Amino acid sequence: MIRFDAVTKTYPDGTRAVGEFSLTIPSRHTTVFVGSSGSGKTTLLRMVNRMVEPTSGTVWIDDQDISTTDPVKLRRSIGYVLQQGGLLPHRSVLDNVATVAILNGTPKARARALASEMLERVGLSADLGKRFPAQLSGGQQQRVGVARALVPDPNILLMDEPFGAVDPIVRRELQAELGRLQRELGKTILFVTHDIDEAFRLGDEVVVLRTGGEIAQCGTPADILANPADDFVRNFIGTDTPEGEPEARKLTTREVDGKRIVFDTAGRPLGVIEP
Repeated sequence: MIRFDAVTKTYPDGTRAVGEFSLTIPSRHTTVFVGSSGSGKTTLLRMVNRMVEPTSGTVWIDDQDISTTDPVKLRRSIGYVLQQGGLLPHRSVLDNVATVAILNGTPKARARALASEMLERVGLSADLGKRFPAQLSGGQQQRVGVARALVPDPNILLMDEPFGAVDPIVRRELQAELGRLQRELGKTILFVTHDIDEAFRLGDEVVVLRTGGEIAQCGTPADILANPADDFVRNFIGTDTPEGEPEARKLTTREVDGKRIVFDTAGRPLGVIEP
């Protein structure tokens, strides 16, 4: 469990990135912070591993005030995946994945064996371990980043817009892969994105943020879609679109050749409803 207790962040130039923010993130669920630039979502995520220190307030992990924990030890106990992967270019893929395990004291041979297993678990051939990051596609690099974060078997996984730099097809593949891994591993995942579709696809709980880390609405994707809290949320999730634009989230169904097909209001088919 992660708990934010009245945390704020104000930078030396007076910029207030996060106002008073309180929220409890349940264990073994995926919670997604979604908001536009300036909503404080990445600042809040980085408070969890103390890459950003709050100006006031407290972040707790399982009833432990993390300000009392050594920051290096804390970071090595938490998986962290960046948008660009954050891989070390001069190290092989296998050694990149094994890095945190080795730093945590795992013997090198064992760490490399774990890294090889994790590469396969995230959908990559273990043979890719011999390559260097520059020899991989963007999607492969992101999978390597996820594998590296998971090798130490952390309880918490922080993901800061990890799929934002890849093309839409690869992004959907990575989202599906993360969903599969979460079903298998049951981590506490805090995921940051500016993409509401990604938030709804991945989140057990979605937190829609206004500027400054103010919570506009928090709930399951279904709850937010069915009952947006206000005009800000309606506009953000796309149920209240400007005149003349398609209302992508107001869907209809009709039967085609004995199957129920879902269409958006522009008439585009979105999928098939299984019987």
